[in-house]
Amino acid sequence: MSKSLKLFLGSALAVSVLAGPALAQSLGLGRVALPEEVSAWDVAVLPDGQGLRPGSGDVETGESVFGEHCASCHGDFAEGLDSWPVLAGGDGTLTDPRPVKTIGSYWPYLSTVYDYIHRSMPFGAAQTLSVDDTYAITAFLLYSNGLVDDDFVLSDTNFTEVVLPNADGFYADDRPETEYPLFSQAPCMTDCLPSVSVTKRAVELNVTPRDPDGKPAGTLPDLHAAAVSAATEPEAATEAAAATEAEPEPAAEVVAAVDPALIAEGEKVFKKCAACHKVGDKARNGTGPLLNNIVGHPAGQIDGFKYSKPLLTMADSGLVWDEASLDAFLANPKGFMKGTRMSFAGLKKQDERAAVIAYLSTFND
Repeated sequence: MSKSLKLFLGSALAVSVLAGPALAQSLGLGRVALPEEVSAWDVAVLPDGQGLRPGSGDVETGESVFGEHCASCHGDFAEGLDSWPVLAGGDGTLTDPRPVKTIGSYWPYLSTVYDYIHRSMPFGAAQTLSVDDTYAITAFLLYSNGLVDDDFVLSDTNFTEVVLPNADGFYADDRPETEYPLFSQAPCMTDCLPSVSVTKRAVELNVTPRDPDGKPAGTLPDLHAAAVSAATEPEAATEAAAATEAEPEPAAEVVAAVDPALIAEGEKVFKKCAACHKVGDKARNGTGPLLNNIVGHPAGQIDGFKYSKPLLTMADSGLVWDEASLDAFLANPKGFMKGTRMSFAGLKKQDERAAVIAYLSTFND
């Protein structure tokens, strides 16, 4: 063994002998965390309310705080901007090919909303919101989804009383009991399935595509029947022409002319409303109701939308969305209908309101 190797091994042995007892003892670093320090780090909130901090917040305050800290990403009405998620609406869309998963349509527990806001929001400034502000934002999001009224106050005492619509849409993961055993057995390699035999033809099972005349697709035409039909067509055409001359044409329906330029302008202005309201053949209720068949019709009549109490009260009193009432509402929603859930400030220009009303009128049946 070389002299240098002997020196190295001797030094290593000496270090291990000297360090052993010291490492076996406590290093003497740090101290036991204080209860208040543990509480500051333990911010998790469970569905049963465990972990909630004492406090409260109302919808009105939540709207203000949300506008200051959250609207730049999620929109003034929680409708979502650009690639940032939408937080309101989507009711009844979970069975659609592209469901809108929001707090109101998809999230199972209110504790998830509060916990996520308090722990992770606002983006880039997590845990800067106070407990009361977190309650207020949560209350505003409930209101934006039509789940509470505008005077609602959320607190640690009534928190667990709020049940989100999709609470029953989730269930415990039981795969270890129900599925894992199916894939933990020895695989079958031979004679695993019963023998297969053909018992019926596809045409007998009514799964064969058919032509418009009811015959299986690809069936050769009946040339004789076609020849007979061709021979009788001139006579049938003559009789049809005579009947047409005998019957007077119905009077054409008179449709009020609407300025196309005004409608085009209304379509542009409506972009301010499109985050919450939809129109057209595929329109669905969102944060606000769809607006097909609104102009000239009674208020509060859209199926499947949960209207606010103030609107239902005015609807029961005979409110009709004629041009005058629509103009007044669009000019000052909160002034026209005290307590309305629509937080849009309104269209201050009369020509913009007239354009939007003209545009909406094109979606009447």
